[in-house]
Amino acid sequence: MSKSNSVRLIGHLGQSPEVKSTSDSNIVVSFSMGTHEHYSDKEGNKVKTTDWHNVVAFGKVGALCQQYLKQGSHVMVEGKLKTRSYQNKEGQTRYSTEVILEDILFLGSKDSKQGSTNQENI
Repeated sequence: MSKSNSVRLIGHLGQSPEVKSTSDSNIVVSFSMGTHEHYSDKEGNKVKTTDWHNVVAFGKVGALCQQYLKQGSHVMVEGKLKTRSYQNKEGQTRYSTEVILEDILFLGSKDSKQGSTNQENI
C-alpha cells in the first residue's frame, strides 16, 4: 500500500539552510524552497508563478543538507506534510505547513552548467 501523506517537489532554495540544534544535540535544518509554474493567460502572455515551501530535515539528512545546500541549489525533495500551530506575539493561533524531509536528490546549483554530473542521491 502506498503512503497517504507523501509529497515530491523540484525547485530551488530561496536562502541557505538555517541550522539549529535540539537540547539533545540533534541537528535540525530548515530552508525555503521555491517551485515554479508556467502558463499562458487569456491574452496569450506567458506567466510564471512561484510557490514557496518550508522544508525541515533532521539527523543525518539534515547534516547533509547543511553541508551541501546553499541559496539557489536545485533539488528534488521527498517527504511528508506536517502542519503545526503556534501562538504569535499577539496571542493569535497561526498554522504552518512544512515538508518533513525523508529523501533528497541534489540536482546542481542554479548557475551550474547544463549536463553537469553534480548529482547525489541520499
